[in-house]
Formats: sequence, C-alpha cells, structure tokens
Amino acid sequence: MLVGLLNRPAFSVAPFGWPMVASWAETAGAVLGLAMVVCNLRVNPLAWPLAIASSALYALVFWDARLYGDAGLQGLFIAIALWGWWQWLRGHGEDGRPLRVHALAPRERGLALGATALLWLVIGFALARGTDTDVPWWDAFPTAASITGSVLLARKAIENWAVWLAVNLVAVGLFAFKGLWLTVVLYAVFAAMSVAGWHAWQARRTA
Repeated sequence: MLVGLLNRPAFSVAPFGWPMVASWAETAGAVLGLAMVVCNLRVNPLAWPLAIASSALYALVFWDARLYGDAGLQGLFIAIALWGWWQWLRGHGEDGRPLRVHALAPRERGLALGATALLWLVIGFALARGTDTDVPWWDAFPTAASITGSVLLARKAIENWAVWLAVNLVAVGLFAFKGLWLTVVLYAVFAAMSVAGWHAWQARRTA
C-alpha cells in the first residue's frame, strides 16, 4: 500500500510544452538527494543517512521505469552509505590518522578506471541478457561508475567528484529518454554541484 502511494503522481506540469509528471517517491528522493550533495560538499556525515533515504525512494522510481541497473544499484548504495558513514566518523587513512580529503595516487586512479570499465561490461551484459530493459549499456554505465564514485566518496578521495560529473552527464540523457523530467533537472543540478564539489574539496585539501 505504501509503495502504491509513493508511486502515485505528486504533480504534473508542462514547461515549454514538455509534460513532466513526478511521483511522490521521485519528488522526495530528489529533495533528499540535493540535501545529501550539499552535505557532501561540506564533508558533513549527515550526507550518508540522507543518501540511504534517497536511494530507497529512487529504487521504486527506477524499477517502475525499467531501469533495473539503477534500481538494483540503490540497494548497493545503501550498503555503501552505511560503510561510508562509518568511514567518515571512524575511518583512518594509510598513515593511521583520521580520514581526510586527499587525492589518489596515479596507480589508484588507474585501478579505479579499470574497475569501472570491468563493472560496466559485467553489468551491461547482465542487463542485456537477464532483463527486458531497452537501454542495457546506457543504464550500465552510470550504474558501474556510481559504485566507483561512492567508494571514492566514502574514502574522501577528491576524484569522486570527477566520477560523479561523468555519471550525472550520462544520466541526464538517460532519464530524458525515459521521461523522468524531474530527475533530469536534478541530475543537471548534480552535474553543476560535482564541479563545485571538486573545487570545494581542493580548497580543503590545500587549506
């Protein structure tokens, strides 16, 4: 009953002649997602419980849109968010000091890129063979890269913002194709916030 209520339309508008219908789950998930990124910019641990709530709501949104990769990703996001929350509160860097904003070494960047490429192939193949999605590889890229971005964010690596920028730009096109217009606007804002996050964390690193 609750799922049915959350999937009901919250509002419907038609800016520039484009119909935009958003469910209660999409609306609430978008608001919580924005609050989460603001907290990430400020390195505030409150970002992680907000991420958990937003992910739970977006799992309903994406499943209804047949974006199964993104829907399944939300469960993984929740697990990573619990780990990230702990990392930000109790985690330590390789030097044994409390975890702080830092940049990856070249080798670590290469590993992150390689892991993302491998995840994209595995997830894309699984979606193409095991689901009725009409955009398996398009759906798979933000799914794979979001896993990388979440892990880097949890470890306070500056490069997480570059990953999120790529995810958000690809996601804008994907969600526009699916008619999730509120989420298109949200991810366009996320893309701009990714750039702001990069600069904000660079300032923290050099402060």
